[in-house]
Amino acid sequence: MRAKERTVWENLELGLGCGRGFRVLLHLILNPNKAFTKYSLAKATGLRTPSVDRRLKTLVDLGWIKENQFKPKTYQINLENEIVRDLMDFLHKIRGAKISP
Repeated sequence: MRAKERTVWENLELGLGCGRGFRVLLHLILNPNKAFTKYSLAKATGLRTPSVDRRLKTLVDLGWIKENQFKPKTYQINLENEIVRDLMDFLHKIRGAKISP
């Protein structure tokens, strides 16, 4: 299914993923001015390279991250994407929030 055929909710579900797969997106959002190789993302997130590779493919397809054509390729959050900007705002707001019992 192409990104334009999905609803916003379906894109969010696909992009956010679940469990440990969310680590890749979170790491890129928290470091918006840096580009990372697959290896550096695997090291930073504790995920295996094949898992990182699958997450990157999904996020690139959604337009949430950019794939830079260097050797090796690097990946960076796409600040031009409105959903990404909204997610960044949300995550930065809750990052310092305290959880009440």
